[in-house]
Amino acid sequence: MNYEFLLCDIENRVAVVTINRPPVNPLNTQVFNELSSLFDELEANDEVRVIVLTGNGRKAFVAGADINEMATLDLVGVNKMNKTSRMVFTKIENITKPVIAAVNGLALGGGFELALACDLRISSDQAKFSFPEVGLGIIPGGGGTQRLQKIVGQGVAKELLYFGDMFDAGRALDLHIVNKVVSAEELLEAAKEWAHKLAQKPPVALQMLKTAVNVGSNTDLESGLMIESTCFGNAFATDDRKEGLQAFVEKRKPVYSGR
Repeated sequence: MNYEFLLCDIENRVAVVTINRPPVNPLNTQVFNELSSLFDELEANDEVRVIVLTGNGRKAFVAGADINEMATLDLVGVNKMNKTSRMVFTKIENITKPVIAAVNGLALGGGFELALACDLRISSDQAKFSFPEVGLGIIPGGGGTQRLQKIVGQGVAKELLYFGDMFDAGRALDLHIVNKVVSAEELLEAAKEWAHKLAQKPPVALQMLKTAVNVGSNTDLESGLMIESTCFGNAFATDDRKEGLQAFVEKRKPVYSGR
């Protein structure tokens, strides 16, 4: 795993991926391509069960797209970059393993979209969030208009998108954009703590939970219930289900194999 703008450390079934373009870790085409490649590797690695995604330093998680690159592109080039960003965020959203965003600083524009593509978000109390695109004469193009409203509702999403104002971690917590806020010093350890807890759970059951929630959220209730039923059956058919039930009967801690 040798990448120019990404760092990856794997320990105890948890991969910590760090976007490494300090001080503000902007997203450009190369970062998108590296994220795509690395997440493919992590998906295929059976030794990895949970992924933590963060930015280098304390100033920014990701302070948006690389405006210097965007300013040089024509419509064809921007559309190509935009397509790449959507593909990468969707890949992160739908990878079979839980992804926790450790938001260590500014999460602006594409950085905010990247965080929203993750399953869970833990924020530093110093982090700030914004979709500032409208002030640049553009709009979010990596899924922000869609993923945000599913979390906060359409009215609040329009407020945040239309005005583009920056808001702090406290409001992000109130709006359920982040799951937890901790100090900057505690952030990475808090994310790892959640990741290690998830890494001990049955991987197929977690995958089926993620599929049921993600796919079900994009359909009607009846179709969602059918998706849930299929995912339930897939989880029930595993060796891990047998281990979980047997461990419960024997009053011991289960050891899950991922099968």
